[in-house]
Amino acid sequence: MGYSSVQDFVDKPTIVRLYRFVLVGSGAALVQTGLLWVLVEFAGLNYLVAATLSIETTILLQYVVNNAWTFQHAQHTSRVQYLVGLVRTNIVRGTAIPLQVGLLYAFVTWGGLMYLLGNGIAIFLSGIYRYYLDSRWTWKIQM
Repeated sequence: MGYSSVQDFVDKPTIVRLYRFVLVGSGAALVQTGLLWVLVEFAGLNYLVAATLSIETTILLQYVVNNAWTFQHAQHTSRVQYLVGLVRTNIVRGTAIPLQVGLLYAFVTWGGLMYLLGNGIAIFLSGIYRYYLDSRWTWKIQM
């Protein structure tokens, strides 16, 4: 690759963005999992309905933090840019909802996993999809 040290590799913009995206996503995953648990255990919702609601809830949270920190070099600052970015990330993340919920269903139904563990794995796997599309379209970063 031509990196003289590990630090040179870690300082590459794509790696920094990916690291930040993972941190933001991890925090949102905790919020999403907590909300999922509350909606299933206390509100009595089906775990798939609760997962969809908890995913949608964290979309706004992640957009705000990713815009301010992860993709700060391409940050949406005007009202129009911000709203267009919000619509784009909702499209990206909205299209990831069936992927994540489908994986969750498969892990619980066919894999026999507890819904919270299956959700964690589904978040991770669908996160790869979300990072690629958000970085390439929502914030238009060239990879």
